[in-house]
Amino acid sequence: MPLTPRSHAQPARVRSAHGDRSGSGALRRRTGASRRRTAAALLASAVSVCLLAASAPAAPLGVGDRLFPYLGNPGYDVASYDLSFTYSGSNSKPLTAVTTIDAWTTTELDRINLDFAHGDVQSVEVDGRPAAFSSAGEDLVVTPDGPLPGGSWMRITVRHTSDPVPAGDRDGGWVRTADGLAMANQADVAHLVFPCNDHPSDKARFTIRVTAPDGYTAVANGLPTDVDRAGRTTTWTYRTQHPMATELAQVSIGRSTVLRRSGPHGLPVRDVVPTQDRAALEPWLKKTPAQIAWMEDRVGPYPFETYGILMAAADTGFELETQTLSLFEKDLFTEPAYPKWYVESIMVHELAHQWFGDSVSPRTWSDLWLNEGHATWYEALYAEAKAGRTLDARMKAAYGASDRWRAAGGPPALPKAPKPGQKIGIFRPNVYDGAALVLYALRQEIGRQSFETLERAWVQQHRDGTATTADFVRLASEISGRDLGGFLHDWLYAEKTPPMPGHPDWKPVAAVVPVK
Repeated sequence: MPLTPRSHAQPARVRSAHGDRSGSGALRRRTGASRRRTAAALLASAVSVCLLAASAPAAPLGVGDRLFPYLGNPGYDVASYDLSFTYSGSNSKPLTAVTTIDAWTTTELDRINLDFAHGDVQSVEVDGRPAAFSSAGEDLVVTPDGPLPGGSWMRITVRHTSDPVPAGDRDGGWVRTADGLAMANQADVAHLVFPCNDHPSDKARFTIRVTAPDGYTAVANGLPTDVDRAGRTTTWTYRTQHPMATELAQVSIGRSTVLRRSGPHGLPVRDVVPTQDRAALEPWLKKTPAQIAWMEDRVGPYPFETYGILMAAADTGFELETQTLSLFEKDLFTEPAYPKWYVESIMVHELAHQWFGDSVSPRTWSDLWLNEGHATWYEALYAEAKAGRTLDARMKAAYGASDRWRAAGGPPALPKAPKPGQKIGIFRPNVYDGAALVLYALRQEIGRQSFETLERAWVQQHRDGTATTADFVRLASEISGRDLGGFLHDWLYAEKTPPMPGHPDWKPVAAVVPVK
């Protein structure tokens, strides 16, 4: 994810959000009725706020996320997004866009709050009728011509611009590449691109259309459904077959080539690369099918309709697990200083996220360790299997640093809130190697066989949905045949790192204070 962890054994170039590349071991980075019930439970406390706000001036709302209080919106459950973007050929000019949202109301609504903060709105319609709208914080507040009953279907259509972020701004949204644009929406930046319910608890299906001048190629999440050429422009249409969180949306527009191959069981694999770099990047791209097979051997079938890698000619400072099309900086593959095993393990980190984080998404952002801890776990296992970089050595080093990580960023399942204006700051070492350390301790405690059964059951039971830390503890207890609540509580929430089962000699390492 935005910050893919670089371990003690990895090269000195460490990537973190906003381009911090110094220091070893730092960060790099449900559908239908069941989803509606889950969303209703999460939003229950916020609904009363929504009802009170209906008679008050427009105000930003949120779903009550501990880390992002104003992220997401109460009162409705999105079923689908239809996004249309028109690209002029300049990656510094706003795109013209139309966003259509189909959703169920979960309570009576006089107003509808959408997350949207980086574009101009020309008009809004609700169920085909013009609606008034205004801004409040980072919300677009829509007032239909009459109240919408709870449990009713609604369609919201917003005509707006979608503005690329200024050059050098690494908060995400549209990211400028050397030849166009790509998206990086984690954690809460999708609403800089399109109006939405920008929280992972409300997943939906997406249809994405992109119109661009001749010479450009557009690719998005899911599979292509149509290519329409008219005059000097082409419109590409893509559709997802599985629900997706807004933070995982991806659109690439550039002078690109799409390379196609088959993965396990005939899975269509497509990669997007700058045309001029096609030959140089192919040795890396051809590794993906075998990496998918390696992951399937450990956790079960790949969960989506396609996969691939988007290699962007951009300086983002991170790689990102956008659903079915992971975003990578091209220089990760072209910089000779990076060992082959290291690059491949990072490829597996983002691939593992397709199961852990994309298919099974966090119910709240405090559940982030379930994403990043698992992706780091399989990254480390791959490095051990393919390059002899032992998991034990990496986890011992993580254990030594764990107390410091907890002090700086909070325990793995209770991360500290980000500083104002630094929302990506939740991606700290405590949710990468610190969270992988929790998984290692669990495997030590319940044994390899039970642990591997748990991993497969986790992604199978929660596929296409969202899940919480409590869900993971409950399933681990069920599979192991014992109550693991107390054991995992200490590993997930304690200020200090518990003793490691099987390794009484492992000790926390005190921070080195430089002598002045």
